[in-house]
Amino acid sequence: MSKVIMVQGTMSSAGKSLVVAGLCRIFKQDGYRVAPFKSQNMALNSFITKDGAEMGRAQVMQAEAAGIEPDVCMNPILLKPTNDSGSQVIVNGQVLGNMAAKDYFTYKPKLLPAIREAFRKLSEKADIIVIEGAGSPAEINLRENDIVNMGMAELVDAPVLLVGDIDRGGVFAQLLGTLMLLTDEERERVKGLIINKFRGDKTILDPGIIMLEERGQIPVCGVLPYMKLSLDDEDSLTTRFTQKGNGVVTIAVVRLPRISNISDFTVFEQIDDVNLIYVNQPKELEQADMVILPGSKNTIGDLKWLRQSGMEAAIKRFAIDNPVFGICGGYQMLGEQIDDPEQTEEGGSIRGMELLPIRTVLKLQKQTRQVTGTFDKVAGIFSCLSGQSIRGYEIHMGETSYCENIDVKITDMQEEINRASGLLHLATDMHTDRSGYAPVYTDGCMAGNVYGSYVHGIFDAGDLAYCIAETLAERKGRSLHAGMTDYAAFKEQQYDKLAETMREYLDMDAVYGMLREAKV
Repeated sequence: MSKVIMVQGTMSSAGKSLVVAGLCRIFKQDGYRVAPFKSQNMALNSFITKDGAEMGRAQVMQAEAAGIEPDVCMNPILLKPTNDSGSQVIVNGQVLGNMAAKDYFTYKPKLLPAIREAFRKLSEKADIIVIEGAGSPAEINLRENDIVNMGMAELVDAPVLLVGDIDRGGVFAQLLGTLMLLTDEERERVKGLIINKFRGDKTILDPGIIMLEERGQIPVCGVLPYMKLSLDDEDSLTTRFTQKGNGVVTIAVVRLPRISNISDFTVFEQIDDVNLIYVNQPKELEQADMVILPGSKNTIGDLKWLRQSGMEAAIKRFAIDNPVFGICGGYQMLGEQIDDPEQTEEGGSIRGMELLPIRTVLKLQKQTRQVTGTFDKVAGIFSCLSGQSIRGYEIHMGETSYCENIDVKITDMQEEINRASGLLHLATDMHTDRSGYAPVYTDGCMAGNVYGSYVHGIFDAGDLAYCIAETLAERKGRSLHAGMTDYAAFKEQQYDKLAETMREYLDMDAVYGMLREAKV
């Protein structure tokens, strides 16, 4: 059976996901078979495994650090918020249904068998399992029926590392306050404290560490520095939304209220001359060279927000002379119409942005699959994409048809623009539409300066992202100063950098001691 260790945090965004990834990389480097595990993840950033199962991106990132294929056993329960008080509940990679928060709270105990079985399967393949908690174990209102923090630690008898975030201040109060709110049995499980995201001279921190250990009666195992890494960590989403910079090219991702799968765009962050920004105001598009409309957990609701905020009109004006690219829900929004006859989201029908000649009908059955293929001949600004290979995955609850005999207009005053029925040719090609419309294109389509696709991760393969950035620079009479490295190789370097830093600042002898004492 596997040895286990668990990483919990004093709050969301304390850095649990990266600490787990770093430990996975270290154990892999030391010759162990290691796997990550998170019993319940709440996130709109998800991934599709080879067998079509949906899981959280954070555990995919951790699996990459461990050097293994992502497996839904690493994240048996995934919650995808649909509104402020409810989520879509996904169990073992498949949709169970939508639940209000109150209903899910009482339903949770029924999920314990699924969690136990997923952990059992994982333990058959790994020497060490590194478990991630969620939020904080001191959320005492959620202690009853807990399945993700101390409840999970008790289930598998795991020692716990508790992580606090010094970057946001009050780290001593975070750590001591958390310990005070734990029961005696829970506190006994905490074997070490980690202060994360430290900037400055550690000698100034030392008196506080001495007092922390005296009052908490638990050793501080490490003070990890603030690390600038480009990895798909759920806790990094808030910092990505606010980061700004200077670059030869600016790519603006529309920050929808229920934005999902922002990992689709992190490949652009490694190109030095690209400034990737997240925007939610029309004025912010003025500095952009390209606009990306991302995925959404509530396509109809976010389309209404685009309309009410003035972003729709701004994007349509932008698209007259500049490229717009929609992914998944963003792709659906760019079409003529979205119908929701089965009330998958909000019910009824809504006019789309009318930039692509497609119509989408939302369905209760979610489409989940990995895809590979190549771009067909691509016209317009991104003709450089023609023939390029792509691979990625689809997660959507809609069927999209190409609409013949529909005038596609960017503005009411503009003449009809040329249309192309296919942007991508995939190994799985197309489905057949039951509604009487033209064949259903799950791959994508283009019209003028507007492109759309269902494929998440479409920009990751080869030098595709660099090709797009280079084209945008050339349109301005500029050139990129740095070349493009392979994205997969870049991420490997990031994982190694994470592990190297953690080895330097974390007491790994103490961590291995915790593993030796673990009973599982």
